[in-house]
Amino acid sequence: MGLRRVEAEEELQGPPEKYYHIWTKTPHHIPDVTAKNVQSVERHDDGKVEAFKETIEFDDANLKVTHVAVGGDVLKIYKSYRVGWQFIPKGNGTLAKITIEYEKLSDDMPDAINYLNLAVDMHKDIETHLIKA
Repeated sequence: MGLRRVEAEEELQGPPEKYYHIWTKTPHHIPDVTAKNVQSVERHDDGKVEAFKETIEFDDANLKVTHVAVGGDVLKIYKSYRVGWQFIPKGNGTLAKITIEYEKLSDDMPDAINYLNLAVDMHKDIETHLIKA
């Protein structure tokens, strides 16, 4: 089936360092900031609760955070799954590049577009939080 990729770019207000900081220094705030999507280590989508166990990789030089699935519901659909966020300066704001790389367990499994939409939605919530701060 091979490795697949879905990507999105989102323009956000504020400097990229603030977005990177929330993932690297204060990730415990994520459930408070985007509670409709994430509560603790659980993901909520259409009322369905999913567990996601991960390892996290940080690339300080490129302001990039990558979550690699090591367990949970996502691995019932995909053989491998990793989602990365890179925060790039753009004018007075930030360009957030979101990339999900995954390999389906079988051809009838869905593409990861719902997870990509979730990641974009989470960053809209984070942006709102950072603007208020």
